Amino acid sequence: MSQFGKVAVLFGGNSAEREVSLRSGKAVLNALQDAGVAAFAFDPKEQPLSSLQADQVFIVLHGRGGEDGTMQGALQLLGLPYTGSGVLGSALAMDKIRCKWLFQAQGLPTAPFLVARPDDCDYAAMLDQLGGKVMVKPANEGSSIGMSAASTAEELAAAIATAHQYDQEVLLERWINGREFTIAVLNGEVLPIVEMRTPRAFYDYEAKYQANSTEYLCPAPLTAELTQAMQATALAAFKAVGASGWGRVDLMLDQQGQHYLLEVNTVPGMTEKSLVPMAAKAAGYSFQQLVLAILSQAERARS
Repeated sequence: MSQFGKVAVLFGGNSAEREVSLRSGKAVLNALQDAGVAAFAFDPKEQPLSSLQADQVFIVLHGRGGEDGTMQGALQLLGLPYTGSGVLGSALAMDKIRCKWLFQAQGLPTAPFLVARPDDCDYAAMLDQLGGKVMVKPANEGSSIGMSAASTAEELAAAIATAHQYDQEVLLERWINGREFTIAVLNGEVLPIVEMRTPRAFYDYEAKYQANSTEYLCPAPLTAELTQAMQATALAAFKAVGASGWGRVDLMLDQQGQHYLLEVNTVPGMTEKSLVPMAAKAAGYSFQQLVLAILSQAERARS
């Protein structure tokens, strides 16, 4: 493993997803060290980036400051190779609203939506335009932080106010009544589809990281035709936003059999409950092999 040199595993950070990043980063760090890689922890919240001395960087920072292109740009200026998407792909994927515009421009399936800004207050009209029930999301948060559903004007006002605590722009997306899936991409390979089932109203933060009631099915129980169609859509979305290396694309499937893109994640979770390791395992990768495959991509793409 000496070909990798000294590898800094960046995790923690200042975003609202810090706790998830700490768990992801520790798992990645342990896997690299167990494989014999000279890896060490680096938390940009605790140390200035200017003090970083490494041959390359494994980014496990979720959310702002790590997944939005800012860290990628800083590392490029420092001349340090890093894992995952570059500046543009990271920034676009992080912004749910601009992702939706890209999906529309590329003719990719995604649910109807509106953008709510702080001075927008005709909640009844927004609901009516989007079919009476919506999912409300901050434009630049992950892990379902700040998200909530609304089906009345009062609920929508409260949901938008919650989302505005995180972002000036808020995405209102038509509610899709159906099943939720995620599709991982690893160095150009589309991995088996994971289906997430929860008794909660939707696959929220608690369902992702805390609840024991969430079910995961991988490979997802879908027809071969639908599996291929959804994997093709996921790969097209991944490419449309300029993502590279590894990542995850989230989709919904409605009761009529139509699938819709939700978002692209360029630094997905790598915890014990995370979805990319689950999909990789179904494709024959151990967690250690997955981590090394991600790191190898950084070396090839940026050396």
